[in-house]
Amino acid sequence: MTVTPESVGSMVRRWRRERRLSQLDLALGAGTSTRHLSFIENGRATPSPAMLARLGEHLDLPLRDRDRLLLAAGFAPVHGVLELDSAEMTPIRDAVRQILDGYAPFPAIAVDGDWTMVDANAGVWVFLEGVESEILTPPINALRLTLHPRGLAPRIANLAQWRGHVLGRLIRQIAATGSAGLADLYTELAAYPGGRAEPDQHSPVVPLRLRHGDHELVMLSATTVFGAPHNVTTAELAIESFLPADPETRTILSGRH
Repeated sequence: MTVTPESVGSMVRRWRRERRLSQLDLALGAGTSTRHLSFIENGRATPSPAMLARLGEHLDLPLRDRDRLLLAAGFAPVHGVLELDSAEMTPIRDAVRQILDGYAPFPAIAVDGDWTMVDANAGVWVFLEGVESEILTPPINALRLTLHPRGLAPRIANLAQWRGHVLGRLIRQIAATGSAGLADLYTELAAYPGGRAEPDQHSPVVPLRLRHGDHELVMLSATTVFGAPHNVTTAELAIESFLPADPETRTILSGRH
């Protein structure tokens, strides 16, 4: 079956509707007229690279999709995807490692835009105990590791609440990126058992409550991303850290009891 590539006009229109913007809203934000924007969407005008940059900026598109707009219009991409182990990415790898080591002994992982783990610190041991080997076969997906019934899920004391947090976050990421791969991941994760509960409105964040022997570890998660990324790989990298929320958790993680 032959798949017809999506035109630049249909991509702009699709993202505009996804962002719930009128043609007037987008035209004003991109510094053009509604007539010209209409011509772009209908394929009657080919936007310049500068116009595509302004449209991508106002639509708040991920860098990957800004490059797709350029390609659809017949231009070369300007952001690009670099292999994480390439020489150009050495400063980024070093920065990721420095951040991960800085969180130790508390667990922290680095993930790409698909939630594939690309690095982790020694503190991640607390997440791997009891996880079946098939879940830990590379490439390891951090969300699958967390919610799979043969992964971390049986040890999560507030599983329904944590599932609600994870799945809600994934929905927002899908809306922001339009990623079909993430949509497939959501379908898989949502089918796992464990329920889904709304967060406690009296708590400032959703904690991760993890059973560990006779103890319950309580951790707060935080996300670190790079500011002003110039390529897709860097833009999609994120560091997920888990910090102790009480003295007992701090003591156990620090001493590996």
